[in-house]
Parts: sequence; C-alpha cells; structure tokens
Amino acid sequence: MSATENRLQRLQDARAAVNQILLGKDRQVNLAFCALLARGHLLIEDVPGVGKTTLAHAMARVIGSDYQRIQFTSDLLPADILGVSIYKREKDEFELHPGPIFSQVILADEINRATPKTQSALLEGMAERQVTIENQTHTLPDPFFVMATQNPLDLVGTFPLPDSQLDRFLISFAIGYPDPAAERDLLVAEDRARLLDRTEQMLTPEEIRGLQEDCDAVHVSSSLLDYVQALLAETRDERWFEAGLSPRAGLALLAASRAHAFLDNRDFVAPEDVKTIFPALTRHRLSPSGFSQNPEDQVRELLDQVPIP
Repeated sequence: MSATENRLQRLQDARAAVNQILLGKDRQVNLAFCALLARGHLLIEDVPGVGKTTLAHAMARVIGSDYQRIQFTSDLLPADILGVSIYKREKDEFELHPGPIFSQVILADEINRATPKTQSALLEGMAERQVTIENQTHTLPDPFFVMATQNPLDLVGTFPLPDSQLDRFLISFAIGYPDPAAERDLLVAEDRARLLDRTEQMLTPEEIRGLQEDCDAVHVSSSLLDYVQALLAETRDERWFEAGLSPRAGLALLAASRAHAFLDNRDFVAPEDVKTIFPALTRHRLSPSGFSQNPEDQVRELLDQVPIP
C-alpha cells in the first residue's frame, strides 16, 4: 500500500468515526472534511441542540491536533483570542503570552455572540495563517483549521458576522434535525459526551498536511474549468444576487471540489463534485437580489440553468 493509499484509508476511518457520533448527517460530515482538506475553515449555523459543537469536537478528536475551544460571549476581548505581550523587567523586553489562536484546531463556539471587534481578531489568522500583536507578526501552526458555530441571527444577543469575516469561511451549512430513524438511534444510544471521550486520534498533523497535498494533485480538466467559470459568471448576473462570487470564491470552489473528489477516491474532479460543494460554498456568500425566493432554492435553480459540460 502506497503512502497516499494509507493516508486515504486512515482518512476514511476518521470520517466513519465522526459519522458514528453525529448520526444521520453523512453529508455534513463529508463537507467538514472537505473544508479541512482544502485548507479552509468551516461555519456551522443552526438552532441550539442539534449537534454543531458535537461535530466540531468529534472532528478535533479524530484529527488529533492541538485543539482549543473558545466560547464567544459579549464580554470576550480580542486579547482573549490572540494573547498579550507582557513586559519582562529582568529581560528588558516584551514576552508574548500566546492566546488560543495559536492552536492547530480551533472551535469558535457561538461566534456571533461576540462583538464585531472581537470577531475581527480571527480575520488575519484565517486569511493569512499569521497574527500581528504589538506590531510583531507571528506565524500560526500548520495545519490551522477554524470551526465556528453560530446561532440564527434572529435569536437574542447575536451580532451578524460582516461579509469580510464570512468570506474567510470556505464552507457553511446547517446541521438540521435528524430524520426519525437517526433520532431514535440517538435516543437509545450511549451519551455522545461519553462516546467522544473514547474516540481516539486517527490522523496526525503530518498526515493531514500530506492529505492536503494529495488533494492539490487531483486533476481539473479544461472543460471543468469552463463549467466553474460559467457558474461564477452566472452568479454575477444581477437578476440572481446582489453581488456575485469573487475570484477568491472561485479558487475556493476548485479547492473544495478537489477535496470532495479525493474523498470519493478519485484523482479527477467531476461536475458532480462542483454541484455538491456549490450550495455550501455560496450559502454565506450570496444574498438574493429579491425577496421572492428562498436563497437555497435560488442556488439550486442557478445550478439547473448552467449546462454541465
């Protein structure tokens, strides 16, 4: 078995372990691993109690990286995330006391309960894998993966994430309520917290970096690039959305589609990979130009409008 095949097998085992914890949500688990493999970040939005934090904890367990949970509240400060520089008299210099952002995997729990000033503390790190504290730039670990959860904006005590923050997330989705069969299994099964405690590490940081490089090598044909460009151009038609997808979103779509193909054990991207990723990539990026249609229905209609090569 080659090194790539070995890494892929361990990745499939890790995905199966997360599916055993978050029952009946194979699609969401698959998208979460796509975000990780594409070097992106993940935003999960839904009502309390449907498994947002459970999914993040399960991912952190099987990834096996250095992990920190940040509970976002209205009184959280940027320094609580980034850390602070403290003057050491005996050394006559400032010494950095790093905050939780200097971890490989971060759970930003209920991110929209914090003020915009605090939310912005994650911006530089998510975009550039570095942070600036007291005019000093510090490199963040590799891999660096942020999973954020947020409550619906109509709940009391929430601050909407600005577009610049939302664009840092590669993929966004809702967990949703379980189907009756999965909910029945959940009701009679072992408590999720105890099951999480027994879940073992299945991937090392080195293997994750190797898997990310494997995804980079997945082939994208010229006709597939034509399809992606056609989708991007269609979103920029003002009859659909207030503003279309940016070139950065196009690059993110390709990266996530490569990851989806790799998870499906293929070395090439198919149009179906793009169609699967597209709703999760656009969910937090596109605002409908009118109020006559549900945004998700509008995205599905757009996908139907663009012919597959």
